[in-house]
Amino acid sequence: MSLEKKKIVLGITGGIAAFKAASIASQLRKQGAEVKCIMTDHATKLITPLTMREISGNPVAVSMFDDVPEFNVEHIALARWADVFVIAPATADIIGKIANGIADDMLSTTVMATTAPVLIAPAMNTNMYLNPITQDNMVKLKKFGYHFIEPDSGHLACGIDGVGRLPEPDTIVDYIELLACRNDLLKGKKVLVTAGGTREPIDPVRFIGNHSSGRMGFAIAKAAVMAGAEVTLVAGTTDNLKTPVGLARRVDVGSTRDMKAAVDSYYDDCDLVIKSAAVADYRSAHPAENKIKKNDDTLTLEMAKNPDILYGLGQRKTHQTLVGFAAETTNVIEYGTKKLKKKNLDMLVANDVSAEGAGFKGTTNIATLLFPDGSMEKLDKMDKDELAAIIVARAAAIMAKKQG
Repeated sequence: MSLEKKKIVLGITGGIAAFKAASIASQLRKQGAEVKCIMTDHATKLITPLTMREISGNPVAVSMFDDVPEFNVEHIALARWADVFVIAPATADIIGKIANGIADDMLSTTVMATTAPVLIAPAMNTNMYLNPITQDNMVKLKKFGYHFIEPDSGHLACGIDGVGRLPEPDTIVDYIELLACRNDLLKGKKVLVTAGGTREPIDPVRFIGNHSSGRMGFAIAKAAVMAGAEVTLVAGTTDNLKTPVGLARRVDVGSTRDMKAAVDSYYDDCDLVIKSAAVADYRSAHPAENKIKKNDDTLTLEMAKNPDILYGLGQRKTHQTLVGFAAETTNVIEYGTKKLKKKNLDMLVANDVSAEGAGFKGTTNIATLLFPDGSMEKLDKMDKDELAAIIVARAAAIMAKKQG
């Protein structure tokens, strides 16, 4: 579990979205985190401390003068205990207090005393959020190193449609995970990751594609963000995967040529490229302008070869570290080794997509990492997130070695 043994202080203020704090705490505990809650007095009018105590498994602090034997001086004990301090929902009131050094209750006092990363998830009426005072307070806190999650837009409890909704609990937990688990393996580096499949049109209705879900590439993008990198994700077709939090940008593409154009536009400025996308090697030479009718028992298509994106990157490589994938069904190591050399790669991830637990669609993978010196690292079946972390770590080691 990604948040195993991480210590999270969850601050809850008196916004109508306070009820979502129960789900946030529950999801954190399911990922192995220990959670302790601080509630403002107004928050207790919307969700009870008893609820949060039962879900978090710990006493809930509300007043500066509560007698909670688990803490020494309560606000100092909790401030020191936290690995990450999150306030969700965060009202305009608490944001204003922190920005102006006001510490007049348990939550504002504790957050002023912590040295842990602080994550603030604003949730309020649209006009309150857009008020120049609130905006100025947030700018001020960002300059001081506080982290913010942008609120969602939609129908608000006050009856209007606009910005100010608290993001869904799983999104908030993703941000907490990023702050709690980030390392500096790729700090300051620019990383480009490709993911998913590409589609080549036959006519306005049909296309040539493959079974790639994009899960491996999205996991790699997430792992690179966790390693402190500035990450660009170029995504083809996927299984409607959630965009990893913390990306510098996501670029969505359709065809192989579209992906090549996107990759080429960012490549020169990149330090590391991990190309895990499963692109179509061929396309229809003459896509029909109208839907092809079923007039005959057979259909013959003339195919044209698509550009080899990875080969082109290998030929242009200067300072970049380049990692490719080889999805095979036979002679995996032999074909992977040839691809590694032909495309001038620094590492190749080879896998037998026909093996149980490997291949497309699933949440696990089995891979062998191949290197230019002839060495290899065989990896057993594991979750794609776990494999992604290994791939990023090995790539970071290659980059460090290049730099001497």
